[in-house]
Amino acid sequence: MFRPRVIPVLLLRNLGLVKSVKFKDHRYIGDPINAVKIFNDKKADELIFLDINASVENRLISLDFIHKVGDEANMPFGVGGGIKNIADIRKVLENGAEKVVLNTIACENPEFIKEASETFGSSTIVVCVDVKKNYFGKYNVVYRNGKKKTNEDLIEFAQKMARNGAGEIIIQSVDLDGTYAGYDLELTKKVAESVTIPVVALGGAKDYNDFKLAAEKGLASAVAAGSIFVYHGPRRAVLISFPNRVELITMFNNEQ
Repeated sequence: MFRPRVIPVLLLRNLGLVKSVKFKDHRYIGDPINAVKIFNDKKADELIFLDINASVENRLISLDFIHKVGDEANMPFGVGGGIKNIADIRKVLENGAEKVVLNTIACENPEFIKEASETFGSSTIVVCVDVKKNYFGKYNVVYRNGKKKTNEDLIEFAQKMARNGAGEIIIQSVDLDGTYAGYDLELTKKVAESVTIPVVALGGAKDYNDFKLAAEKGLASAVAAGSIFVYHGPRRAVLISFPNRVELITMFNNEQ
């Protein structure tokens, strides 16, 4: 039976895995290829790798790294970081990725999403929408590691991405990143109700019950997280984990 996908999102800096809190305080947590091997054993649904410095440094995520992940991974994976033209997407896909995750280019040149989806198909194109609340509680769309803000309304931006051919949208709460405070269900629901493509919740998951809440109350088609898959216990010891089949069935109330 159908259940929402559960997706670890892994951040890269200098080709090492790091984890952030509210897009800051990045902590090194290990080797990404070793992480792929562990997620293979745990039968993760899908993986996403995001090179958080690529756009700022005006470079593309390492193609050699993508190739190594492609050689190792037993699950589909998407990558993001520094992608700014059709040639970049082609290189990324040729090296083994199934999807590209676009953020900065989507904010700076929304029409590029249309060109990309027409060239490679909507199922290949994922737009990651980073969102911050301002002092008045309004959701702002941000990019370049949360340092720049667009002038567009969140819902209008999400709808534009859908119209331009994005296959799915990741809604990431910058305010909740790495906090274990739970997803912003209102945020995810607002976007999910406004578009007809899948919406993925990201930012703040503290336990598996949050996955269920994101799907049921936030109307997310899939759930993504970082900290919950790489940390264990109150001291945040590095330990990679992923729910087993029984846990997945239980959390989404599916039958075996």
